[in-house]
Amino acid sequence: MSEVEDAVRPAPESREAMADAQNKRPAFEEEDGLEEARKELKEFKTKVQKAEDLKSRLILESLEEDEAKKKAQDEMLACIKQQKSLKEEFTQNMSKVQDELQRLSRRKQDLLEKLRQYQEELKAKRAESSSLKQKFTICAQIPETDVRFVAPEEESGEESPCDGQPIRGVFTIIQRSGVPLKGGQALLTFEEERVASQILRIARCQVSCDDKSVYVKPKRVTVDSSVKFQVNLNVSRKDLKVFGVPPALPEERMKDRLEISFCRPSRGGGEVENVEYDKDSGEGLVTFLHPGVADRLALRGTYDVHLDSAVEVKVGPLYNYELQKFQTFRGTMTRTILLDDIIDVEDEEDLQDHLEIHFQKPSNNGGEIECIKYLSKGKALQAFFCEDTEDA
Repeated sequence: MSEVEDAVRPAPESREAMADAQNKRPAFEEEDGLEEARKELKEFKTKVQKAEDLKSRLILESLEEDEAKKKAQDEMLACIKQQKSLKEEFTQNMSKVQDELQRLSRRKQDLLEKLRQYQEELKAKRAESSSLKQKFTICAQIPETDVRFVAPEEESGEESPCDGQPIRGVFTIIQRSGVPLKGGQALLTFEEERVASQILRIARCQVSCDDKSVYVKPKRVTVDSSVKFQVNLNVSRKDLKVFGVPPALPEERMKDRLEISFCRPSRGGGEVENVEYDKDSGEGLVTFLHPGVADRLALRGTYDVHLDSAVEVKVGPLYNYELQKFQTFRGTMTRTILLDDIIDVEDEEDLQDHLEIHFQKPSNNGGEIECIKYLSKGKALQAFFCEDTEDA
């Protein structure tokens, strides 16, 4: 064994060499570890630098965000403050608007009330105007009368002193008295005043209508005021009115032209005594020396006047009016009565016949009826009376 071990054990030189080899190997390995450590350190330093840069950038961004946040908070506070101010202003304006609306509403109600009052006043005024118009409206029917004009006999060659006198006319105008007749009323005119007086003494009359009865109230009839007057009309036989003369010439020259135009007998004119002309109104008055010329020209209606050229003008007679003997009348009817509060139990004609039959009987204090008119509900008319039926 020892031999073998000696054989196997290396020689002393080889052991030293081996020891040197073993001592040299760790040195190389240590240098490699340092190099790797340096690399790692460098990498760590790079990462640290990047981390520091990232940290600095994040800090800057954080500061910027904080500044932006603060700015946003300031803006938000300013907006909240402005919103609060606007809200207060809106509340004040809304309150003012509501007050104004209430004031306008009250004003509207006042105006509507005034409008209603004015409409009622207008309605009353119109009714009064209609009543007055109806009361004072004159409707006169002039009967046709045959008139024959006879020329005066000329005893000598001298002109009659009546030739220059105007044509005279006298008209008497009488307004018919009227009474408004409403639905459910009737007017009865008796031939005798005594019968009307007897009926008026009865407070209520019972009228039989087949199997029904109607109660009516007799009333006295008071007519509206009426007028009577006389109209005196004078138509000149020597004066002629001229209308529509154009203001083409001065007044004096126009008078000369009118005189020259109307004095020509060949055109129906005659010798002119005087000419008047108003440039503003375009009207003139031609007075002829002899009567009759104005009558003939007035019947034409137009006449050609020679100015710078022939101009057609209107001509007409000269009227003079005068009202005389103006009188007013107001009174009650002596032969006519009004029956009121009549109920329509039958149609209008049948009920009118029953009323006439009832008030014609002497047993009912009635008498002969000259005229009767009954109106059913919902109708109205104006009844007129002749002058000889009223005791004014």
